[in-house]
Amino acid sequence: MPSPQRSIHVMAAVITDARGRVLLARRDGTSDLAGLWEFPGGKLEPGETPEQALVRELQEELDITVEVGPPLMQVPQQYPDKRLRLDVRRVTAWQGKPRGHEGQALTWVAPEKLARYSMPPADLPVVAALQQPDRYLVTPEPSGDDDAWLETLEQAAATGIRRVHLRAPGLAETDPERWRRLVRRAVERLRGAETEVLVGADIALARELGVGVHLRAMQLAGLATRPLPEGSPVAASCHTADELRAAQALGCDFAVVGAIRATATHPEARPLGWAGFEALREIAALPLYAIGGLAPADIDEARTHGAQGIAAIRALWM
Repeated sequence: MPSPQRSIHVMAAVITDARGRVLLARRDGTSDLAGLWEFPGGKLEPGETPEQALVRELQEELDITVEVGPPLMQVPQQYPDKRLRLDVRRVTAWQGKPRGHEGQALTWVAPEKLARYSMPPADLPVVAALQQPDRYLVTPEPSGDDDAWLETLEQAAATGIRRVHLRAPGLAETDPERWRRLVRRAVERLRGAETEVLVGADIALARELGVGVHLRAMQLAGLATRPLPEGSPVAASCHTADELRAAQALGCDFAVVGAIRATATHPEARPLGWAGFEALREIAALPLYAIGGLAPADIDEARTHGAQGIAAIRALWM
């Protein structure tokens, strides 16, 4: 009988300087994942609170005294020999000059350049959390008034939605020409907004319009290579471990996982719950949005389970 895997609770800090740059530390040559860059921190010891552990680790590693701020996220991750929970906190203030007290290299990195650094799998969702939106709007089926649908979409972008999935499978099947016209109008309306657009399932239309594509789970098996070039986002809906592995192997930029709770749109679906979500989070380094009965008020909880944020229709469609 195989011995049970170790479970390790690791604290990590997001430390920023006056220029908004983030501090990374390089793992030394004798440690696991040697040579990779990571957010500084270390293991929670018995009897310590998470805050105490992070203060101690940063004093020992970087020779600084910190004030621990609010949680950013927790990332459960499965490694060959252990199960790790990376508990990431923001540092709101610190005293001293960071230096590699244990000989490790340090560097300050602009947030938009973090992806250039090779990191352990558990750190990658943290990079996404610092760079990408925590809300992903999924559009509802249009009613008979396309103009009103477009106006609501514009209002969502104006109120802070930075990523949207243009999705209407019913209309796309019954009146594909109307749906394509509506998508073109939507993309044109959002050109000036800071909102990333992904078209549901239609790779050819996404290429034509120069936007991203959100793949159905069933499409993953039929694709051998990433369907769009780098710079055009590719996402996928995933419900199982095999689908999530396929999305990661394909080079998807993020995935949507659910349903977390029972929903009116999919009453027959058995909810994953947060435990099910975490089980999938453990096997992938992709940013994952949780979907299914969730609203903006659930974002903080979603982050404690390793989510980038939430995806939703009703809760984000105002």
